[in-house]
Amino acid sequence: METKTMVKIKMIMAMLLMVMMVFVGDAADTNSVYDPCSDAKIRRLDGNNAQLAVFRPKVDEMSLLTINSSTFSPIKAGGYMVAFAGRKYAARSLPTLVADDSNTITSFTLVLEFQRGTLQNLYWKKFGCKACSGDYSVCLNNEDCAVPNSKCKSSGGSFDCNLSIQLAFSGTDKHLQVLNSWYEVKNLRSYSLYGLFSKLLQ
Repeated sequence: METKTMVKIKMIMAMLLMVMMVFVGDAADTNSVYDPCSDAKIRRLDGNNAQLAVFRPKVDEMSLLTINSSTFSPIKAGGYMVAFAGRKYAARSLPTLVADDSNTITSFTLVLEFQRGTLQNLYWKKFGCKACSGDYSVCLNNEDCAVPNSKCKSSGGSFDCNLSIQLAFSGTDKHLQVLNSWYEVKNLRSYSLYGLFSKLLQ
């Protein structure tokens, strides 16, 4: 028979990444609950055409999640991304900027923080702009390296502006075993996992 803790872990590992398309100066969404599993009360003009991407990562393994820019284009509206995990025992990250009118951020690091096997927090880890160079020459808010929208294929450029999300775990599992993948991502932060994976696939 499953324990309550096991049920919690199974629930939280059904992970949703939700990208909210925010139209600058014209947003009318009055519903502050950004959880597609719990968002039951609505009113007229709620919504704003959010897009969803669903992933099921393996616990404590370094994962790279990618969203193809041919099916998702934050450039046209400028938007934010929010990460969800779970239903009854749910957690939600703060919104993080994906694109503005001029630039697109293509690389993100999402950390899932656990305590005794229960998810406590989801947060976007920022590494600053020291690595901004070449195609990623734009520094936004002293936090993220970005690509000018004019260089993206969706705007007629030659650069692949797919979103890549490096996923990592921190904290402890239900047996108090330390989750280590966060330290691996931290040590590799000067490299592009998307670039490494792309070379392996070629």
